[in-house]
Amino acid sequence: MKKLALHWQILIGMVGGILFGFLMTQFDWGKDFVGDWIEPIGTIFVNLLKLIAIPLILASLIKGISDLKDIARFKKMGIRTILIYICTTVVAIVIGLGLVNLLKPGVGLPEETKERISAAYSSNEKIAKTQETAAMQEDQGPLQFLVDMVPDNAVSAMSDNSLMLQVIFFALFLGISMLLVGEKSAKPLKDFFDSLNDVVLKMVDLIMLTAPFAVFALLATVVVTAEDPEILLALLKYAGVVVLGLVLMISFYCLIFAVYVKKSPLWFLQQIAPAQLLAFSTSSSAATLPVTMERVEEHMGVEKDVSSFVLPVGATINMDGTSLYQAVAAVFIMQVLWPEGLEFSNQIVIILTALVASIGSAAVPGAGMVMLVIVLKSVNFPDDQLPLALALIFAVDRPLDMLRTTVNVTGDATVASVVAKSLGKFGEPKVKEWDDHFDEVSS
Repeated sequence: MKKLALHWQILIGMVGGILFGFLMTQFDWGKDFVGDWIEPIGTIFVNLLKLIAIPLILASLIKGISDLKDIARFKKMGIRTILIYICTTVVAIVIGLGLVNLLKPGVGLPEETKERISAAYSSNEKIAKTQETAAMQEDQGPLQFLVDMVPDNAVSAMSDNSLMLQVIFFALFLGISMLLVGEKSAKPLKDFFDSLNDVVLKMVDLIMLTAPFAVFALLATVVVTAEDPEILLALLKYAGVVVLGLVLMISFYCLIFAVYVKKSPLWFLQQIAPAQLLAFSTSSSAATLPVTMERVEEHMGVEKDVSSFVLPVGATINMDGTSLYQAVAAVFIMQVLWPEGLEFSNQIVIILTALVASIGSAAVPGAGMVMLVIVLKSVNFPDDQLPLALALIFAVDRPLDMLRTTVNVTGDATVASVVAKSLGKFGEPKVKEWDDHFDEVSS
């Protein structure tokens, strides 16, 4: 019998997890049962993906650069990558602003709903922590992001997944230096990283065998820890605008893929589906990165020297889904709490601030809320209303975070394909299975 495709297995796991989660909410002991016996399975899976993210970035990026054999080609690829990422982010923000101004989800929100939301979330610890983190980032100098990119200790940078930009910088520095010392001197080190890259990709294959069970656990946990259903319904119009914008962004990616790469968008979505579903389940571009790289390289045909640079950079600076959400959330909050601030100049400031804030934003759950505070402060939103502003959207932030992370990952794969096509490095897929060499080690 033909084996069920991985994305269908993951989708079945997701549906099963959601149904199981709703079933557990019917019992007083259900939430504790999921927390004690189901949630750890999802946590272990995410930890495994994070475990190999840094080794994979290091090995694949160094291998990709050393394979180029020409620094000029790397410069061309780097400039194209950054420019395309900036363009897609601007498109995402403009789509978000256009929809929220057209549909006006914040106009007419009942006063009792605002009071109920305020009572439920205004003193929330996560909201207070978000404001503190945003204040720290706001106090930094204009070139602090460049300072943050350069590690003072490579080993320390590799011990923390939130320092991915520092790892990318070190890998680029090492890879370029390997090119400059000549092929003969660099060969032993290149062979080591080539081998490490193959081993880590095999680890991805092994981890993905457990993906259907892991997403079952992750989604069941999300359901049983969901917030007040009545508040969720009250914010349905706002959430619907965000979701519509994210769908339009996916459509935009498919259009680019069809026109420039000249392949079927349905084929593209089918190949990248496991990464999209994991992004949805984990809400983390960083955790999904190993799977995104494996799907783009082996299942789509993007050559490693392109994917190994474009995708790690994208996981760090390309936050199209999050930027679109910033635009919708900021204007929605202003429609509810500060309608006098809805002037054209402020919306231009939102575009620029959301674009800058997306660069270097942590590729982890909840980073969008920190970015939102920075965006609101850029238009002089009243400080005393910030807790209520965050409370307004906090209830639906997690499900929307799952969706916008899916868009972020799709955008990374799209840009990798476009850059590869422009450089003549979009070839035929070469799928590797976890048991390709199993016969060699089994008796």
